[in-house]
Amino acid sequence: MAPPETSSAAELLDRTRDGVLLYGLTPPRATTTADQADAVAEAALTRLRSVQVDGLILYDVDAEVDRASTPRPFPFLPMMDPADFLDRHLAAWDGPVVVYRAVSKYTGDELGRWLSEVQRDRVLTVLVGAASRDQAVRTSLPEAYRRHAGLPRPPRMGGVVIAERHADAGAEHRRMLRKQDAGCEFFVSQICYDLDRTRNLLSDYAYGCRDLGRAPRPVVLTLAPCGSTKTLEFMSWLGISVPDWLRTEITRSADPLAVSYEQCVVNARILIAFCRRLGLPFGINVESLTNRKVEIDASIDLAREIRSRLG
Repeated sequence: MAPPETSSAAELLDRTRDGVLLYGLTPPRATTTADQADAVAEAALTRLRSVQVDGLILYDVDAEVDRASTPRPFPFLPMMDPADFLDRHLAAWDGPVVVYRAVSKYTGDELGRWLSEVQRDRVLTVLVGAASRDQAVRTSLPEAYRRHAGLPRPPRMGGVVIAERHADAGAEHRRMLRKQDAGCEFFVSQICYDLDRTRNLLSDYAYGCRDLGRAPRPVVLTLAPCGSTKTLEFMSWLGISVPDWLRTEITRSADPLAVSYEQCVVNARILIAFCRRLGLPFGINVESLTNRKVEIDASIDLAREIRSRLG
């Protein structure tokens, strides 16, 4: 199964000028058997055949016990390594894949070995640092960047961007520029529900690049339906800002999934138009925050609708 007109990492980034569509997947649990993992991969690709996504994102899940003072709404279960899931179970997908790496989980040598051996023409990576300053790490994000820069042919690298962090400190766009200097060729956002915070960040970044005479890197904006108050709690735990009015509508509605889905469609339409007006290369990434079938199905419907808007 191949994405439409896209076969390489370079082409994926090049097509962000017009907007690309990605779909984010979390690998199955670490205890999953090989046959079960094959079935999970096949089910995901079967669902995506009707969508024609341009690329996949595979997340690297960490416990992040220091992220918040409140308990994690869903219990943490170790997941299969995303690179192993790709290599052993997603052979039917031959398009571009963004493989996340939570660098604090790996030694510098482990990370460097993977970066040097990865299939560069197809695989991109997003290197993610610790969730908090107090988290014990095996490799820091600056060290991971240095490892990447020291390789003769490393994979194309991206960074995480968080609009909520920009709302608090007003400096996320400068952090993005520093990450560009460290080798980041694209960015992937945290899930976007707060349009004003997201647009403020995108505007500051685009105009900041313009003032410095620098070309902005593509920004991939993530959307995900929310089908229950439990998912809403999980989003809050992750630090995702949901406007108060929308939080009220989701919690009070007899069909919270329909409310959040409708808002995701609105957000996609507005963000696509906003990026195009700014001249900012971009993508939309769709995912499901849980393994509940209704939320997964809604995410596929959302991806299909966004595909029609991107063309």
